[in-house]
Amino acid sequence: MSATGIHRRRKSTSLTRGLIVATTGGAALVLPLVGAGFASAAPAQSKAAASTVATVKEKTAQKAAPTIYSVIAGDTLSKIARGHSLSGGWKKLYEDNREIVGDNPAEIRPGMKLTIGAQAESKTSATVTAAPAATPATYTNDLNGWIKESLAVMAKHGIPGSYDGIHRNVMRESSGNPLAINNWDSNAAKGTPSKGLLQIIDPTFRAYHVPGTSMDSYDPIANITAACNYAADKYGSIDNVFGAY
Repeated sequence: MSATGIHRRRKSTSLTRGLIVATTGGAALVLPLVGAGFASAAPAQSKAAASTVATVKEKTAQKAAPTIYSVIAGDTLSKIARGHSLSGGWKKLYEDNREIVGDNPAEIRPGMKLTIGAQAESKTSATVTAAPAATPATYTNDLNGWIKESLAVMAKHGIPGSYDGIHRNVMRESSGNPLAINNWDSNAAKGTPSKGLLQIIDPTFRAYHVPGTSMDSYDPIANITAACNYAADKYGSIDNVFGAY
């Protein structure tokens, strides 16, 4: 049997704050007691939160960052837009980079720097908002004016072609006469003579007619844009046509 002791061990008590009395040479020192768990937990939570915020900011910055693409030989706006899965396709890419590309979306050259992404969209929006209302373009009523007006219509519809390519083919086909007609070849023998500046037959004109232009195949603008639309489908561009087509 164990004997009953005269001294009992005090039951330990967990304290989070209070006082400790220490004696040194008879003098009493009163010290505050703070739970160690509280002292270490706060910095750890602060570091974790800061790390999370930094990660989110980094990801947001990466998402918003645009891509600068350098055009190489063989590129087209359509090919670049597909390669970057760009919402809006080549038309959006052209809209964002029109100042660089120019009036003809088919004439992109190796070395051009195109902006793809959020920054381009933001820049375009700001430009549209800030720019004054555009004055409608006017064109002279001659071959020079007809070609330029046709190019403007073609640009809106994504039809490739250049001034030189159109002019070269017009001079070969009709010498610049919008009322020219071929009444002697095989098409004429079938009842569908070639007409107008780019000598296009009526069935082809109707099939490749560009909305917003006249339905008269002799009309210079309608004739040029329909013929260029046909050439783009068959040869890639009117610029690639150097003979009968």
